[in-house]
Amino acid sequence: MSRPQEPHRQFFPFGNPFRSISPKGSNFSSKLWAILNDFERNLAERLRKLHPSGKDDVLSLSWMILAMELLCETHSDVKNLIKELELPVTDWNEKWIDVYLDISVKLLDVCNVVSSELSHLNQSNLMLRCITHNLDSADSKRLTRARASLDEWRLNISTTNSRIKNCCVILDSLVESLDLPKVKNSAKGKVLMHALYGVKVQTVFVCSVFASAFLGSPKLFDLKIAATYSWGQTFSSLQSDVNSEIRSIYTHGKFTPLKELEAIDQCVANLRQMIPENPEVEEVQPLKNVISELGGKAEKLSEGVHLLSKEVDNFFQIVLAGRDALLSNLRKV
Repeated sequence: MSRPQEPHRQFFPFGNPFRSISPKGSNFSSKLWAILNDFERNLAERLRKLHPSGKDDVLSLSWMILAMELLCETHSDVKNLIKELELPVTDWNEKWIDVYLDISVKLLDVCNVVSSELSHLNQSNLMLRCITHNLDSADSKRLTRARASLDEWRLNISTTNSRIKNCCVILDSLVESLDLPKVKNSAKGKVLMHALYGVKVQTVFVCSVFASAFLGSPKLFDLKIAATYSWGQTFSSLQSDVNSEIRSIYTHGKFTPLKELEAIDQCVANLRQMIPENPEVEEVQPLKNVISELGGKAEKLSEGVHLLSKEVDNFFQIVLAGRDALLSNLRKV
């Protein structure tokens, strides 16, 4: 499943062009400063929570669930920030609207791709349940079928969903559009663009990790964040540690980078070796412990995929609601 690594991608090597709309030196009211500072403080805290405590955290379902939860919170914060700014849609620059709508439709596409991949994992898990059922039976024919099914499972799980490649194209376009429209005469507009930059950076990072988990090769970005962002150093540290570990995982050529799936694959490999080509009924008993272990790991994967699917759906609904609200307001203008 592993493929040659892509070269490290460096963005904004000469400094972030977004620096030009930094609020420093701008004529901001105390209320606007408070709104922006609250948003950035919350963003920095979420990035800190995502920092892995160890190597096993990276590309684990538990980390991915947390990442999606925190991403949902940030996108909800943007919705609240827009309300707090009391910036009616009639005052929105046409470019701001285009940026917001463009981001939202791309994120909805990403959600659909991730949901499709999680559905693929669920289908593979159902296959494992059938395999363990056959292995539990004292029947040599079923053992033979189970042996062949283990090979089928490995082939199925290593097949890359073509839609994931689509997700990579979307991520590339999101990175290319990180340089948001410049704002000259609107303090509220500057706060809005400042917040949208933060949410886009977090979104690109999280989605790139998800793509790396499912793609079969690392899909990572090395984003350079200007010092004018209070959360920049926290993000850079997080990005460096997570990207380094993912690249290390692929360097070692593992069957799959997803931790829970890798654990299942090890059990499958052990079972595959223990079942002879022409198994006898009495050979079932020595397999019991490994079968039980496989069942437990498959159940853990199933629970993790279920929880992650719920968070992805929640994210989809948050993005969709924000998009619908903007479009609704535009119709009233």
